[in-house]
Amino acid sequence: MRNFLLSPSLLSCDFTNLEREIQMLNNSVADWLHLDIMDGVFVPNITFGQPVIKQIKKHSLKPLDVHLMITDPDRYFDDFKNCGADILSVHYEACTHLHRSVTRIKELGMKAAVVLNPHTPIANLEDIIKECYMILLMSVNPGFGGQKFIENSLIKIAKLREMIDKHNAQCLIEVDGGVTLDNYCKIVEAGADVLVAGNAIFATDNPLETIKKFKKPLF
Repeated sequence: MRNFLLSPSLLSCDFTNLEREIQMLNNSVADWLHLDIMDGVFVPNITFGQPVIKQIKKHSLKPLDVHLMITDPDRYFDDFKNCGADILSVHYEACTHLHRSVTRIKELGMKAAVVLNPHTPIANLEDIIKECYMILLMSVNPGFGGQKFIENSLIKIAKLREMIDKHNAQCLIEVDGGVTLDNYCKIVEAGADVLVAGNAIFATDNPLETIKKFKKPLF
């Protein structure tokens, strides 16, 4: 199986013991920390913002993979840089001037990623693919953790991999939504480079061991 990175989503962690959860991830073989920022407008949920991210950054030894599910994200790029984002993902659907948004993220010293909702065609990425560090494909409708993986996402991942190869782009594919120990292998085989997993890790009795199972398949 192809190598891949694992980015556990803190949306599913125990926020009453946030520092403990971060230390657990520091001691794990996970690669990044995935932070879902929701404003209750772009998606029907509200999570956390810059003050929480700043505290996470103080304790995390892993890069912060920050996913903005907010309206008018450009207003906050400087803020997210200042509070510690290493990778900043913005939705295609939320950016009126996507090239400008991606350029500004890179100017601030962060790695720029573009996110597509399940209904958005990957053909919309043709003009921006070579400018991106990563494309994040949502494999559920964004807003809440614990949803079931949309199977058609496998076809979308494969098509995006073909597009990246066609344009000779140096661009990772991240997949977020419904990723579990039962389906992650086929997601990686379809072309994914980075997997986001939330409930599949934090809802288990031993998240540290679950992360090992993701990263070290038994076959």
